[in-house]
Amino acid sequence: MDDFFGGHIAVLGNTGSGKSCTVASVLQSLFGKADEFQARGATIVVFDVNGEYANALIPLAKENGIGVDHIVLDGTTADGKFRLPHWFLEQSEWELLLQASERTQIPVLRTALGLTGLFRETSPEALEVKEHFIATCIIECFRGADGDSPVSKFQRVVSLLQKYPTDDLNMALLQKHGANAQYGNFAGNNLHSFLDDVRAKLREDVDLPPYRRIPFTFGDLEECLDFAILYEEAHGNRQIRDYCSQLLTRFKSLRDRSEYAFMRYDLSPGDLIPTKEAFLEQILGLSPNGNHWQKCNQIIIVDMNAVEDEIVELVSSVLARMIFRLLRQAEPRNRFPVHLLLEEAHRYISESPSRYAIDASKIYERIAKEGRKYGLFLLVASQRPSELSKAVLSQCSNFVIHRIQNPDDLSQIRQMTPFISEAVLKRLPSLPKQHALVFGTSVNLPTTFKVKEAKPLPKSDDARIKELWFHEEGRPVFIELAQVKQANPAQGQVP
Repeated sequence: MDDFFGGHIAVLGNTGSGKSCTVASVLQSLFGKADEFQARGATIVVFDVNGEYANALIPLAKENGIGVDHIVLDGTTADGKFRLPHWFLEQSEWELLLQASERTQIPVLRTALGLTGLFRETSPEALEVKEHFIATCIIECFRGADGDSPVSKFQRVVSLLQKYPTDDLNMALLQKHGANAQYGNFAGNNLHSFLDDVRAKLREDVDLPPYRRIPFTFGDLEECLDFAILYEEAHGNRQIRDYCSQLLTRFKSLRDRSEYAFMRYDLSPGDLIPTKEAFLEQILGLSPNGNHWQKCNQIIIVDMNAVEDEIVELVSSVLARMIFRLLRQAEPRNRFPVHLLLEEAHRYISESPSRYAIDASKIYERIAKEGRKYGLFLLVASQRPSELSKAVLSQCSNFVIHRIQNPDDLSQIRQMTPFISEAVLKRLPSLPKQHALVFGTSVNLPTTFKVKEAKPLPKSDDARIKELWFHEEGRPVFIELAQVKQANPAQGQVP
């Protein structure tokens, strides 16, 4: 038990060879010991990209003391669906998600993320820095570009003072100097006196605010991106807005795309703000008990069948990073083992660079190298070992290999297992279904075995072609598909 679950595990094999059933059988055997101690301290987080494991694992919740939580991610904000607050993302994850370029866009994005927290802080030190940024942006707004009209300049200043007022910089200051919102000017020559009052808030050697991950809305970040660009323009970088146009376009796409609705929170006064602690409690199956946590669920299934690989990569990467950081900070260390089951891992832990913004391979390669000392382990299931990250595979201590026929995949297995005879490896292309080769630190010799059948099976069974194709004449063919909303001809819209 210690040798098998005390290191990273790889379950490999062609599609239909029995990988999912093997994983389900292992977990059912682990939690199905009715006459012995239950594995109440286990934590198995399943990244289920095909929606297979709920059918096989939820019945385990009937066992004494075993809990199974089924979390569904479909990209929406519907009740009961998985949501990921956007302020949980680290600065580096925002940079990857928005594909910010290193020389120009990353500094602007970092400043904007820092401003999202600064504008919500109330300490005297934060107020002084806040007024410095607001004053700098106001001065730059009135300087403006050559083609900006006085009204557009004025409206930007009004928006800034209405959104982030302070005791000294607010709408009353505009009224004091006779501002005219309709024409975008001031009575007499009061613009200069207004700017003099604003300049009094400027400070020397102000440090840029750090990103504190205080809750904010997408609207806040959009405004803060504009303020960060204004701040750079005020310091002489007059072309920064053009350089950041692609960054702003990508952000607006992220803000508007429906599949990212699950991570957008529009906070209103009085809303219950999700906390990182409560979020991790659910992901790790914990419940608070005084000053401690106690286990309430041993298996947590994150069902991502309804979303595309881009979302799978983002969510799996952020969750793995949050769990890894929590376990690194835990005292005493390595006393709360967590296993991440990565189904179809080649889809988001690839040897080649990811074609999406977030490259999940980076965090998983680090976990593969360092996770053992903190009690974080990977259980990698894949049908294409040649496409998997070699850094992850090289750190696996135990392997369960089902039928593999692709020459590239067989070559990868040979490279991983130089101590196994060629005769054993030649059997891999012809292994029957439900049979596998196991080797690693938990077995004395490489062994071919038949996997105990999982009951109930995961939703990965083969189609019964003969039964579905051939039947008696007159028997209707009924097809059950997910309900698709159709346009209502009478109303001309989707009901």
